[in-house]
Amino acid sequence: MTALGKTTWVFSGGNIPRTSTGVEPEFTSRDELCLLNTGGRRAELEMIVYFEDADPSLPFRVVVEPRRVFHVRINDLIDPHAIPLGVPYGLVVTSDEPIVAQLTRVDTRQSALATTVMPGYSVGD
Repeated sequence: MTALGKTTWVFSGGNIPRTSTGVEPEFTSRDELCLLNTGGRRAELEMIVYFEDADPSLPFRVVVEPRRVFHVRINDLIDPHAIPLGVPYGLVVTSDEPIVAQLTRVDTRQSALATTVMPGYSVGD
């Protein structure tokens, strides 16, 4: 199968809820990046996070193996630094292979859970 997707994805609506209800990690409020690599080669990604009132982050790096899906919680990105909770952010994902990406928010601040799926803006081959 030909690799599907694009090499750059942009998400402008990030904001990890500060609080959660229920047991961790299943009911932790979070933003989660969902990445799909349909191609035959591993995809090496860099993610840069942009903020309203601070400089962009250094790149976070993740790998998505060939013909696999990989989910990464933005809450779990801690190297080179943790992403602050409750702070609006934007995210640019670049990959050396075409991928498909979406951002999902799970909000458990109340007992009535909410999930939001945010498609990204794709750029590149």
